[in-house]
Amino acid sequence: MTSSRPSMTSSLASDLYRRSLKTSSWGGPTWEKRVKSSARIRTRNGFCVLVTGASGFVGTHVSVALKRRGDGVLGLDNFNDYYEPSLKRARQALLERSGVYVVEGDINDVALLKKLFELVSFSHVMHLAAQAGVRYAMQNPSSYIHSNIAGFVSLLEICKNANPQPAIVWASSSSVYGLNTKVPFSEKDRTDQPASLYAATKKAGEEIAHTYNHIYGLSLTGLRFFTVYGPWGRPDMAYFFFTKDILKGKPIPIFEGANHGTVARDFTYIDDIVKGCLGALDTAEKSTGSGGKKRGPAQLRVFNLGNTSPVPVSDLVSILERLLKVKAKRMVMKLPRNGDVQFTHANISLAKREFGYKPTTDLQTGLKKFVRWYVSYYGSSKKSDQ
Repeated sequence: MTSSRPSMTSSLASDLYRRSLKTSSWGGPTWEKRVKSSARIRTRNGFCVLVTGASGFVGTHVSVALKRRGDGVLGLDNFNDYYEPSLKRARQALLERSGVYVVEGDINDVALLKKLFELVSFSHVMHLAAQAGVRYAMQNPSSYIHSNIAGFVSLLEICKNANPQPAIVWASSSSVYGLNTKVPFSEKDRTDQPASLYAATKKAGEEIAHTYNHIYGLSLTGLRFFTVYGPWGRPDMAYFFFTKDILKGKPIPIFEGANHGTVARDFTYIDDIVKGCLGALDTAEKSTGSGGKKRGPAQLRVFNLGNTSPVPVSDLVSILERLLKVKAKRMVMKLPRNGDVQFTHANISLAKREFGYKPTTDLQTGLKKFVRWYVSYYGSSKKSDQ
C-alpha cells in the first residue's frame, strides 16, 4: 500500500523520467578494477551475481546477504528521485562498507550492460530494478514503461546473448493478482485483471519472461512480493509514512473498502523476503542457451513470497502507536479507485515446497525493528520531509 504522494506538476514528472535515462560516466581502468573486485567470488561454489536496483530497499538487503555468504556481487542502480535520493545514497554507503560496488547507470543503457557482461561472467542476475508505486503511475506512466518493461527487455537481450547465459531471478509483484477475489492468492490463480498500470507492467514482465525462456532458453524465476517492510524501507510505503506523520502529529489516512470493508495487507518482513530471494537463486537451474540460441528447455518459475497472515491496516497503526508511544490522528477514508486493492493474502506452499521458504517474523516484531532503525536514522521527530 503506497502513499498519496504530494502531487507533482507534469514538468516535474517529466524531469524525473528524463533524469532516469541519464547515466553517470563509467569506464576506465580504475572503474573496471572496482567492478571486477566487487564481482569476485570469495567462497568455493559461490555465485557471481549482478543485482539491479541494488540501492533500493530489497536490493540493498539482498546484496548484503549475498556478499556475506561469499558470493561475488556487483550492483547497478540509477538513483532516481522517485523518493529521497539521500536514502539511496545512504544504502549505497552501507553496501560499500559490505564490499559491494554499485555502478550508477540505467538498465536501458545497453552500452553499459554490454560492458559489464564483457568484464564479468555472471552466473546469476537478481533483477530488482523497477519503478515502484501504484498511485504514482497515474502521474507518470512513462516511467513504468521505461523501467518495468523496456528495462527488463534490455536486460534480457544482454543475458540471452551472453555465453554462458546467466540464470535470472526477478521481482514481479503480488499486484498481478489485481481484482482477483479468490484468497489466498495462488500462483495458479488468474492474473488478467490488473488494477493499476504498475500491476499491468509486472504482469507484462511475466509474459516477457515466458517469451525469452521459450525462445532463447533463459532460466527465469519471478518472485511475487507481498508488501515488504522493514529497516531501510521505502518512504512511499504506508508503514513508513505513517510513522513519520504520527511523530509529527499529522493525520494519517485509514482506508476502508466498499460497505466499510477492512483493508488488509500480507505484510512481509524484509529478512523473510531475502531468504526467499536467496532460496530462489540457489535452486535456479542454469540457462540452456548461449549466444542467443536455445539449446534445450529451460526452467521457468514464479513464486509468491508473503507472510500468509493479512493484517488490517488499522491494526498496523495500533502497533505503531504502541511502539512510538504516540496516539495517531486517524482519518478514515474510502479506498480510492486509483489502483489499490482491498486485500492481499499469499499462498506460499509452492515456495515452501521448492526451496523451504518459511517466514518467521510477525508484524509486531518486524515493526519494532523498523521503528528502532527509523528513530536511529531520522531522529524521533523526522528531520527530513523529502
